[in-house]
Amino acid sequence: MTDQTNNHACRHAPATARNREPILQVLQRVLPDTGTVLELASGTGEHAIFLAPRLQPRIWQPSDPNPEMVASIAAWQQEWPSKHLRSPLQLDAREPVWPVEIVSDGNDLPEPPISAIVCINMIHIAPWSACLGLMAGAGRILPAGGILYLYGPYQQSGQHTAPSNEFFDETLRSQNPEWGVRHLEDVVAAANAQNLTLLETVPMPANNFSVIFQHL
Repeated sequence: MTDQTNNHACRHAPATARNREPILQVLQRVLPDTGTVLELASGTGEHAIFLAPRLQPRIWQPSDPNPEMVASIAAWQQEWPSKHLRSPLQLDAREPVWPVEIVSDGNDLPEPPISAIVCINMIHIAPWSACLGLMAGAGRILPAGGILYLYGPYQQSGQHTAPSNEFFDETLRSQNPEWGVRHLEDVVAAANAQNLTLLETVPMPANNFSVIFQHL
């Protein structure tokens, strides 16, 4: 698989090529064997087209709140089609009800049912309300035993885990005071409030972490 395309709607995130293999290795180990995996904040869609065919027979449902990113996901899907990859949804984690919870004309509940939620590099580039919305949605949607997988940088025990993350945090906050590298303990507390328990934290390349929760 290459990252080349002539489709101008396809956006490109260079970090994807660097982290997709390590993320895949963790997901292969922790995801339920079957069901639909709902990806929140799918961004360009490059993770979706890479992960979906490699995690079959699971179904991959990408989504993003930004219409331009939804278009990018669809464009990448056109370039790299997979029968295990669904069309992208426009979904904002902060909404009290997500589209995957609503049955209406032209919108059916995911089939097979959602068994996991994956969210890569969102919590630090979004208001804290997005993290709270993510946890609330996971609490509503995931079945008992369902998995919530997060990837990104985190502070631990009140400290950054690397000087580069401290600089990154300052850069994010200068762009938007509501953004920033979160304290892992705060994220875990928000998850616990929605009956999500921390299973493990896995160190990843470039001072990032995979954080895996399970719905009780």
